[in-house]
Amino acid sequence: MSRRLLSGNEAVARGAYEAGVHVATGYPGTPSTEILETLARFTDINAEWSPNEKVALEVAMGASFCSARALVTMKHVGLNVAADPLFTLAYTGVKGGLVIVSADDPGMHSSQNEQDNRNYARFAKIPMLEPADSQEAKDFTIRAFEISEQYDIPVLLRLTTRVCHGKSVVEEGPVRPRTEIRAFERNPEKYVMIPAFARKRRVSLEQRLERLAQLSETFEGNRIETGARELGIITSGIPYHYARESLPDASFLKLGLTHPLPERLIRDFASQVDRLAIVEELDPYLEEQLKAMGLEVSEKPAEYRMGELTPDRVKTMLTGERLAEAPAIKPRPPVLCAGCPHRGIFAVMHQLDLIVTGDIGCYTLGVLQPAGGLDTCVCMGAGVGHSYGFEKVLPEEQRKRVVAVIGDSTFFHSGITPLMDIAYNGGRATVIILDNRTTAMTGRQDHPGTGKDIRGRPARRVDLPALCRSLGIEDVRITNPWDLSGLESEIRAALEHDGPSVIINEGPCVLLERTPVLPMRVEEEICQVCGLCVETGCPAIREEEGRVRIDALQCRACGVCAQICPFDAIGPTES
Repeated sequence: MSRRLLSGNEAVARGAYEAGVHVATGYPGTPSTEILETLARFTDINAEWSPNEKVALEVAMGASFCSARALVTMKHVGLNVAADPLFTLAYTGVKGGLVIVSADDPGMHSSQNEQDNRNYARFAKIPMLEPADSQEAKDFTIRAFEISEQYDIPVLLRLTTRVCHGKSVVEEGPVRPRTEIRAFERNPEKYVMIPAFARKRRVSLEQRLERLAQLSETFEGNRIETGARELGIITSGIPYHYARESLPDASFLKLGLTHPLPERLIRDFASQVDRLAIVEELDPYLEEQLKAMGLEVSEKPAEYRMGELTPDRVKTMLTGERLAEAPAIKPRPPVLCAGCPHRGIFAVMHQLDLIVTGDIGCYTLGVLQPAGGLDTCVCMGAGVGHSYGFEKVLPEEQRKRVVAVIGDSTFFHSGITPLMDIAYNGGRATVIILDNRTTAMTGRQDHPGTGKDIRGRPARRVDLPALCRSLGIEDVRITNPWDLSGLESEIRAALEHDGPSVIINEGPCVLLERTPVLPMRVEEEICQVCGLCVETGCPAIREEEGRVRIDALQCRACGVCAQICPFDAIGPTES
């Protein structure tokens, strides 16, 4: 056995590999992405990106029904997409172990909300494991497969950003042989959820949960660590480490299996301490259940139900001791990369004063100044639906100023159905698909429109224009993201078209290939320092000491700034 320094994500992948997983599916989303990327390095595992999380779970369910072990990965909001099959999967149960990884994002480092997916375990009535570090991430993944098969139920493995991305030493173990799958055993009463069969499986689910509650009492990840009697802390996940660091002398009940909870163990621990406190991030998930048991626990102030915890915050919360504030760090807001194919279209939309309904991706950064060109962003695919909703109620003069922007990966994830809705119901919305040939924001993963699979092998590529036409969109336009006058002309024409329009703005992400270029330069004797080039938000352009300068190391010579400049003061560097 070897010891390695692994992130939590890498450790989950290692655990799945050691557990003999056959199939691994998912959709990229920070902080979960690296799990599937790591699994794809094991060539004897069938690992693949799915168009969205619902599809990923359904594929994994199919594999599980055939006795194979399957893993599904997603960030917390992805579980919302997969919730439909999840709730009924708890009824059907599994054949091969099925583990669903939900990577929550307290503090919203890269997310539109910080929902607490521990609630999904209770809502869907499935067991949940919460590792606190990389070693537990690996070990709990293996145990999750065992529990899934033993109790005929999917298991939720709940991580958070700090566990996903933090690194610690992991002891690797032996690899379970991947058994050959010979046949599917038909069992309609288990797998076909018509009401008559579902009612029986509902009873079975409650019986399985009762057995899981007994397991929770003896589960090796639920343990008491005896310290001073004055304060007892019940905690799980990364908050366990925060609490141990800030209050090392306290007594602890560290929970690893957090649904169902071990009620007898909790009561036993509560009887050993004078004061009982809960340390948990986000919702009062543990607190409410302990209160329902009739236990007296210190209530968490509302301010600690939002954002990440830290050792300092935990100490302040439990002792009232206000610690010295850390020095303020100058904020560094994210920006579109120099040469990004999205920059030009935001410049044009800003110039045309359009109402822009948006989506999840790099282009969401278009909301920030100086571009300031995004008006809505809620979830994957919503911008397309938003634009149609705007169309239905706005007066004509405003309706003709509404466009939706959506990335290629996001379009395949959740944009097809609302576009179909627009065509089916006779809408006239204009949808701009920003096709940069990758899932850029999460690290440039492939998708059905790139022509490559997760391992970079050739794959069937979806014909995006043909797909849009097949949905009933007759007006489909292809544009060049670096031709601003062409973009303006096509957008104007699409907005005037008597019917729905799709503009496919084709330009690869600048990070896909870093070929050498001759950077742009500013002719200082011509430049009037009007600031229009700076307002594009390009990180290669800055104004300092009354002059505009272009950073030759960052510039990708996309030419957007030269087209923006009204004085022709920007041009290519001579070779």
